[in-house]
Amino acid sequence: GRAINPRRVHTRFNRPSLVSCLGHVSSARAARAAARVVVVGWFGIDEGGGGAEGMLRATHVRTSTCEARGRGVASWPKRRRAATWTTTCRASEGEGSTKKQSWDVGRFLSTVLYFNRPPTVREIVLRVLGGEEERSSRTKETKEASMDVPAGLRGVVLVPGATGGVGKRVVAKLLAQGRDVRALVRDAGKASQMLGELEGNGKLEIVAADITQAKTLLPEMVKDVSAVVCCTAVKVAPKEGDDESRSKYYQGIKFYDPEVVGDTPETVEYIGIRNLIRLCGGKLGQANGLVLAGLNADGKMTGNEWGALDDVVMGGISQSNLNVTLDADTGKKVMLFAGNVSEENNGGFISVRTRNYDPPLDLTPYDGIRLRVKGNGMRYKFIVRTEEGWDTVGYCQSFDTVQGEWQDIDLAFKDFFPTFRAKIMSNGGAFNPSRIYSFQLMLSKFEYDGKLNPAFSSGQVALPISSISAYMDNPAATWVHVSSAGVTRPNRPGIDVDAEPPAVKLNDALGGILSYKLKGEDMVREAGMPFAIVRPCALTEEPAGAELLVDQGDTIKGKISREDVAELCVALLSQPEASSTTFEIKSTVPFSTPWEVDPQNPPPPREWGPLLSGLQKKVTGKTIEGVYTGRQPEDAILSSSS
Repeated sequence: GRAINPRRVHTRFNRPSLVSCLGHVSSARAARAAARVVVVGWFGIDEGGGGAEGMLRATHVRTSTCEARGRGVASWPKRRRAATWTTTCRASEGEGSTKKQSWDVGRFLSTVLYFNRPPTVREIVLRVLGGEEERSSRTKETKEASMDVPAGLRGVVLVPGATGGVGKRVVAKLLAQGRDVRALVRDAGKASQMLGELEGNGKLEIVAADITQAKTLLPEMVKDVSAVVCCTAVKVAPKEGDDESRSKYYQGIKFYDPEVVGDTPETVEYIGIRNLIRLCGGKLGQANGLVLAGLNADGKMTGNEWGALDDVVMGGISQSNLNVTLDADTGKKVMLFAGNVSEENNGGFISVRTRNYDPPLDLTPYDGIRLRVKGNGMRYKFIVRTEEGWDTVGYCQSFDTVQGEWQDIDLAFKDFFPTFRAKIMSNGGAFNPSRIYSFQLMLSKFEYDGKLNPAFSSGQVALPISSISAYMDNPAATWVHVSSAGVTRPNRPGIDVDAEPPAVKLNDALGGILSYKLKGEDMVREAGMPFAIVRPCALTEEPAGAELLVDQGDTIKGKISREDVAELCVALLSQPEASSTTFEIKSTVPFSTPWEVDPQNPPPPREWGPLLSGLQKKVTGKTIEGVYTGRQPEDAILSSSS
């Protein structure tokens, strides 16, 4: 190595200069003969929890006796801390001066640089221009999400079509519940006049955009959004005109000769819905979970890169990796976390960890992490970090595995607790899934606070993994979609069009209004997020509170109050039993009978759970390959026909 005179040294170093820092720890005299030198460095990266506090040990062939002490300042991303290192070189007359195995400095450096690469040119420019500080500021401003409420109730509710007959009522009811609402409208001035005086503890924000024009839908419009109640609809008006309050329209098209005004049903009911879904992206979650690590059709790993982070960082000699292999029992390809765990050199852990996500993951819609593993009887740790530094607070959970059995391990976000170097932090704060930088899977001889892992053994270990994903636990709808009864009836085999409501008879004359509503529904069903599609019968301006009937298969006719529909839409955000369903709803009051409410004796609050409890998933009432599916799930019809 390079020679220096032993002396007190002050140095400032960053990630790439760690190599030179280690290279300077030697002496001219010590480099001339053969004896053991033990290098001890305090670096603060003890991942295993053995109490060594990140002590780095290395052995080299040297002689003589010398000592160098120094203190440096390590500058890592967003963190700066003092690191004291001590180098002691002791003369020895042979190879028997220590029983410790040689520390693999090269592997240590590879590990450090794998997870702490030098900054790119873009990152340097961002730092110079203040971009890093701006990103940090945005991260700090992110709201912490409570894990004790359904996903759709954790953030802002976006209401497209907020000035319509149902939309404005949805906004009012959400604000009254204390929910924050972002009203997406075409005319912000009109919306301010209509919605500005609404009362409630929630915050109202009005944004202007045209859902038929994707370029007007900006990413900031869905910031912190956890649910969407979509009340958009094509504008239908009487051909002979209407008064300023649209009294004819609110009577229903049964009472006038209608026409579509403005954008066509195709652009509003189909293209507009497609644009909204694309805008929301993954912010509403996937009902079947989000795969974080798995295998694609070609048998290659998907998701962020994983690398080994073993006890070499504290002087140990354990080694591990995450590779793809064939499962001996099934013959299918799986991921395999495998390695050799050694307790020598104060070691005793192996782990694999992702490189940092950039930008960080927002898993707010989800309830936890699910690992599909084939157990080996040992206890593992799963660690999630919400800061971008590599030596930061980690939120942990331990889990046990059963020898030889495939298991689904569910680690709920609400059960993760903060640790730092395997010590539990009482003041670490609640876990926030809105900014996740990395994941880590570990097998360690230590649990937390110095306690031993009761299900640990050293030597060769292997844990087959089918997938690692974020899961939603019995989610309620995060997208509530207001459609219309009758959308599957045009061109249904055997239907008597003359006996159907006017919208069915006038579907073609109104530009395929119901047909495009159905295509919009299909976009929602195929998007993957938890949804509920409401198909109200003819909408009225009557008060809420009438007895209601819910059905599936798209056959019922009748009327329903806009007040009742708005109340239902809000309730669906917290009704898991109605998630991923499509259904029709109407009042049991005959169309010709007005529904009135005595203000002195209003109806009791409605219990929506019992009314929605019998709904089935995948029932649409569509006609598939010439067969009307009715109240049967679509896949059952397809299975029987095949």
